[in-house]
Amino acid sequence: MDHFALKDGVMHAEDVPLPRIAEDVGTPVYVYSRATLERHAQVFRDGLADVTDKLIAFAVKSNPNLAVLKVLQRQGYGADVVSAGEMRRALAAGIAPEMIVFSGVGKTRTEIMAALEAGIGQFNIESEEEGLELAELAAEMGMTAECTLRINPDVDAGTHDKISTGKADNKFGVPIDQAGQIFGVLASKPSVNLRGVAVHIGSQLGDLAPLENAFAKLGELVSALRGAGHTITHVDLGGGLGVPYKAGEKPPSPAEYGAMVARVTKDWGVKLIFEPGRVIAGNAGVLLTRVVRVKRGLNNPFVIVDAAMNDLARPALYGAYHDFVAVEPSGAQMTANIVGPICETGDTFAMGRDCDKLESGDLAVFRTAGAYGATMASSYNSRGFVAEVLVDGDKYAVVADRIEAGAIMDAERVPEWLA
Repeated sequence: MDHFALKDGVMHAEDVPLPRIAEDVGTPVYVYSRATLERHAQVFRDGLADVTDKLIAFAVKSNPNLAVLKVLQRQGYGADVVSAGEMRRALAAGIAPEMIVFSGVGKTRTEIMAALEAGIGQFNIESEEEGLELAELAAEMGMTAECTLRINPDVDAGTHDKISTGKADNKFGVPIDQAGQIFGVLASKPSVNLRGVAVHIGSQLGDLAPLENAFAKLGELVSALRGAGHTITHVDLGGGLGVPYKAGEKPPSPAEYGAMVARVTKDWGVKLIFEPGRVIAGNAGVLLTRVVRVKRGLNNPFVIVDAAMNDLARPALYGAYHDFVAVEPSGAQMTANIVGPICETGDTFAMGRDCDKLESGDLAVFRTAGAYGATMASSYNSRGFVAEVLVDGDKYAVVADRIEAGAIMDAERVPEWLA
């Protein structure tokens, strides 16, 4: 459920008509609903009611906007970060350092030191080499780093290859058959407290079976590590739950997920950490766009909108689907190719899509765009960066300014020897 719906024939975000935002802020623009963010945060937490000792750390990469993070901080969420920049955002939003988990396969020395200085709650170590470097830096700083070792369980998540992270040939984590030996090496370092293990097999999962398979393997590893004399107090189960992008899609609910987790982990005796991202933010945002013109095509007309692949990259990157609907639908339908203005054939949102009939100047939205939307934007074709808005009831605020192409150009320099 989300809070984007037609009222008197006009789509609203909560109680704000989207044409008002388009007029005041311009298009394209991302629009987020506070009520939807809060509802999804509550539903996910409720789904884990049978897990008594837990930390829910929002995956900042899915939507790092400070206002979004603040909403989730007020819901008691921590943060899963994969860069020092994301860590700084989480801290700026008021998330306590001890509720921050630092994941990611390529942490630099500078990032590790910054996270140690910030006093974050946990590093998810992705390799023996990273663990040794972390131990060295923590020792130099006179600190002890709280850590888990990320395991690659060689489980196919059944999702898109580019967002699969748990197969043997993916870059993430250490092979599960080497985990015991690597854990022993790193646990011997006095400057790290290697207190558990972590796993994350991918994103946009539509089936719980791969997750249960990965968690079962992790449970066996926890028993083996304890048998080898190691103390295991924390297990990070990652994130990955999918959201419905198309009408009729029914990914596993947080309640179904939580019941499976409670059953599989009931004898582990650990604190569980969860890293939801898309399932919290995905349906909480739309990309509001305006039709530039409708162009005749050989088979179907091209609906050219002012949003583009630099604003919403998922269709170009993954062939991803987003529902595309008119803000003020007339009831008439058309079959069209939905495209942006960028000079790339890849700047295509849909081909042969049945949708609301649209004409030049009409407003439309790409739905379920609150995750991996604005955060993946670029300034390709010198288009600048898209604005972001947060709605709260009958009011809204711009929570990320539109960065015009000229402002980006102002940061560039022509060297004297060319001038």
